[in-house]
Amino acid sequence: MSSAALQEVRAAVVGGDPVASVLAGASPDAISIASVASVGQGILQQLEGAGPVLQPLLEDPLITDVLVNGTEGIWIDRGRGLERVNHDSTELVDPGEVRKLAVRLAATCGQRLDDASPIVDGTFPSGVRLHAVLPPLAAEGTLISLRTQRPVALTIDDLERSGTVNGAMAQIVTAMISAKANVMISGATGSGKTTLLAALLGLVPVGERIVVIEESAELHPTHPHCVHLQVRHANVQGTGEVSMSDLVRAAMRMRPDRLVLGECRGAEVRDVLAALNTGHEGGWATIHANTAQDVPARLVALGALAGMTEETVAAQAAAALDAVIHIKRTPEGRRIDHISVLSRVGRNLVSTTAVRMLGEGLDHGPAFERLVGRLGLGSETS
Repeated sequence: MSSAALQEVRAAVVGGDPVASVLAGASPDAISIASVASVGQGILQQLEGAGPVLQPLLEDPLITDVLVNGTEGIWIDRGRGLERVNHDSTELVDPGEVRKLAVRLAATCGQRLDDASPIVDGTFPSGVRLHAVLPPLAAEGTLISLRTQRPVALTIDDLERSGTVNGAMAQIVTAMISAKANVMISGATGSGKTTLLAALLGLVPVGERIVVIEESAELHPTHPHCVHLQVRHANVQGTGEVSMSDLVRAAMRMRPDRLVLGECRGAEVRDVLAALNTGHEGGWATIHANTAQDVPARLVALGALAGMTEETVAAQAAAALDAVIHIKRTPEGRRIDHISVLSRVGRNLVSTTAVRMLGEGLDHGPAFERLVGRLGLGSETS
């Protein structure tokens, strides 16, 4: 046990913590096997996990996000919007203790969190993502945001059973894989973009190599030949950064059959569009947008970060991308809302609806014939 952990246990002994009392030498006769097991689990949660309140939430397979708003409460997301969690932990009602928890979680991710570095992003060995902000930047107190990962990727059949896709929409998105279409998935935070992408990548033939580029590894499709590249942030001296753009260029030299960008959020859009325009078919990416019709404006904004003009972005995106799938969260759960096709009209990039999911069927839009033609599907697809 580390010296820091021992100090934590000693402090707990003084405070009367029953877990620490056992460590300090409580009478063995007074301890049952169940008590020992409970104590052991509590120690692991306190010293290695997210604590006795947060860790069980992170282990719940239905929960995707756990949010700690200082001492104002804990909120979780099970896919139906945020819900408040009732708890009786004294650790999460004292501002100093919440800060200590955030610092410990950051250290577990190998990151520094203090007054000199009050914002941190990190990833636990288990794959859980951490974002934390200290006061006074966070007005309500220390804010902790945890995003979980599914240990096993869902399949298209799973998504159909959950209502994310219906049978007709499943036929279209599945055809995107077999036709090696270049596709973007748009949606808001927590809408299910990563879950949908992982399910679709699980359909890629086993003889193909998938290279995934992400800020932190979240995409884990069920596929035997999928490798990941992760960005490296600058160290405290401001050196050593490896950006998304660097990784895109590196991935192109790794013989990818499918080039996948976990999230398009910066100047790397230039390198991705260039790659998809130079023979790399079957590429996928996600992007934050309210609708597929907003994707052109988002791409233009990201292209500007790379020094690209609006006209250049329009030309590159229209040639590179075959479709945009938009997924959103509804009161009933996450579901694909519509698919659009990008085209260039004059100097502008335009997104035109091809198909919208309605109940058990589809509503065809102006770009439907163009989409099914690219995917090799008959126009009778309903």
